Amino acid sequence: MSYADTLFVEMCREILEGGVSTEGEKVRPKWEDGASAYTIKKFGVVHRYDLAREFPALTLRRTAIKSCTDEMLWIWQKKSNNIHDLNSGIWDEWADESGSIGKAYGYQMGVKHRYKEGMMDQVDRVIYDLRHNPFSRRIMTNLYVHADLSEMNLYPCAYSMTFNVTQKKGEDRLVLNAVLNQRSQDILTANNWNVCQYAVLLHMLAQVCGMQAGELVHVIADAHIYDRHIPLVKELIGRTQYPAPKFWLNPDIKDFYQFTADDVRLTDYVTGPQIKDIPVAV
Repeated sequence: MSYADTLFVEMCREILEGGVSTEGEKVRPKWEDGASAYTIKKFGVVHRYDLAREFPALTLRRTAIKSCTDEMLWIWQKKSNNIHDLNSGIWDEWADESGSIGKAYGYQMGVKHRYKEGMMDQVDRVIYDLRHNPFSRRIMTNLYVHADLSEMNLYPCAYSMTFNVTQKKGEDRLVLNAVLNQRSQDILTANNWNVCQYAVLLHMLAQVCGMQAGELVHVIADAHIYDRHIPLVKELIGRTQYPAPKFWLNPDIKDFYQFTADDVRLTDYVTGPQIKDIPVAV
């Protein structure tokens, strides 16, 4: 069975059975009808995914690998903060009339700074260091820039990646690992979506830097299930689980900026039915 399923089911049960409720507290999110969107939450969830063993896609329901890859590339490759550069409507609620989400996500990735006698943005700096100084302990990105928060339509949820390279005894190829830090996560709508897109990112960066993908460690400060999602989550975690799918990444791509969502594929991906019309708190 999929290891991602096992972790997801255990996490959801821990939240539902032992989590802390925010009902009655002052909360920011609202439902479409104006009601406060309360949650049951757990502090400090940490999951480890060994990408060398399997790709961490849920089989309880299908994760749209091309769509989540497209959003990741929108941030990391296009470095865009405009929904017109994105091939889905997932950010529409936070965009202004021009399509901008403010100085958030891709905008921060594209801000240049002086490094190694030149100007680089965060993504180019990561790739440069992985190729030229792979054992550095300073290879990381950060989207949570306090000076710009007032100009962001949504504060970053998944806000930092820290990369760490290791080498197995007897092997020449280095192993690329990473820690994804997330301040907050809507477990039903976003958990496996984020896991899959950063697993894809790790595979892509490993490939273009001549490495192999290792561990993705996912740290969530506030892992929560919204009150109106509880029945959906209970039904979901009771479903049949299937073996993890096989992951394919186009081996011909050696430049990170040449990847597209079509260069990613999951095969032998058997899943339960999709959950439709999930209410989203804004």
